[in-house]
Amino acid sequence: MALNNTVIGAINFVAMLLSIPIIGTGIWLSTEPDNSCVKILQWPVIILGVLILVVALAGFIGGFWRIPWLLLFYLIAMLILIILLASLVVFIYMVTVRGHGHIEPSRAYLEYHLDDYSGWLRRRVRSSYKWDRIRTCLSSTNMCAELNQRYRMAQDFFNAHISPIQSGCCKPPTACGYTFVNPSYWISPIYTAADMDCLQWSNEQTQLCYNCNSCKAGLLANLKKEWRRADIVLLITLIALIAVYLIGCCAFRNAKTEELFRKYKQGYT
Repeated sequence: MALNNTVIGAINFVAMLLSIPIIGTGIWLSTEPDNSCVKILQWPVIILGVLILVVALAGFIGGFWRIPWLLLFYLIAMLILIILLASLVVFIYMVTVRGHGHIEPSRAYLEYHLDDYSGWLRRRVRSSYKWDRIRTCLSSTNMCAELNQRYRMAQDFFNAHISPIQSGCCKPPTACGYTFVNPSYWISPIYTAADMDCLQWSNEQTQLCYNCNSCKAGLLANLKKEWRRADIVLLITLIALIAVYLIGCCAFRNAKTEELFRKYKQGYT
């Protein structure tokens, strides 16, 4: 019994370690400018990771100090958390499965269309109330200013591989036909009806294309890329957590079996 309790405690210590990549993923998302402005995924991930850490700690204590009700709490609570983590992994995959960039002639960077993305993601940015807050946050970053420092010549900029959010928010759509002065300053063409975003563009550095649908699409493209990376980490952690949980269930069952057998022998003798 003591050996099995030690094994259960060790298994729960591994489960505690597995909470670290989950919490780390949430913290990483919160440090990315786009995710810190949108504030959708990072807190659920961090909270889930902290809950897994707390439950695994309870199992660790229950295993080493032989507290059966704490081990039972661990088995039930961890099962619920594993189901929640699996649901989150599937959810992230489903909302990021759609959406891609579009090639423009003589441009190395891609451009993005809002309608390409899942309805759930689009609803996060279509509300004017939500977008005003996100736009204010994005405009306070230096993502567009750094393009001006990096690219002086038009051809250098056209050959650049800029991020989706920079492509959508820091310049007008290529279809508008604006003339390049610098990455965030363009001369208006005579004809601007190619896209409604053409009318939204402003050379005012606090405005640029932050009101454009292309900016919303670029933001979602950035979120998709980062969320898919986070999803891979969460999936690997989920698989490891399931394996640890199953081993823990077997160890707990063996411990209970040994305890019943010991009590039976004591009663028999």
